[in-house]
Amino acid sequence: MIIPLAISVGLLGGICTWAFLATNAFLIWAAFAAWACFYHCGGDAAAFRTTVVSNIFGVVIAWTAGLALALLAPGPVLGATIVAASIAVYVLAAHIPAFSSIPAVTYGYACTFSFLTQNADAFTPAAMLSASGRNALLIVPFSMIIGACFAFASAKLAGWIHDVALKQSPSAS
Repeated sequence: MIIPLAISVGLLGGICTWAFLATNAFLIWAAFAAWACFYHCGGDAAAFRTTVVSNIFGVVIAWTAGLALALLAPGPVLGATIVAASIAVYVLAAHIPAFSSIPAVTYGYACTFSFLTQNADAFTPAAMLSASGRNALLIVPFSMIIGACFAFASAKLAGWIHDVALKQSPSAS
């Protein structure tokens, strides 16, 4: 299944990258993080649901912590405490079945802080509360959902390629 998967992910990864670069409106690295998350969670329909729900939950938790940091402008100790508390919240949320994949939540959390810390203009209350592409709460989950959709499609395409190859192999006769 590795060869069909390599073909599928390579092809769709190229298409995904082209689409993201052509529009310059989304975060390709967040899409690929969600893509990895999908396969990390099992690469099936349940993994798709887990990826989308958990990634979005991680984004919301990180965005909330980020907004607190942006509003309060705390020093290192209070800032670290806010982040530590937010991480504890999402780990404890693993008691809720929808958020039980701590790594999947972490992907969303990490992508959000990656976006915020790479874009100082986005790490402001004005940007974080806006309805714009500078709002991590909008652009990160949207990018991750697109990545999860490409991941799901790549799994389906790999399965189809595998099935076609089996039907055409001499031992299948």
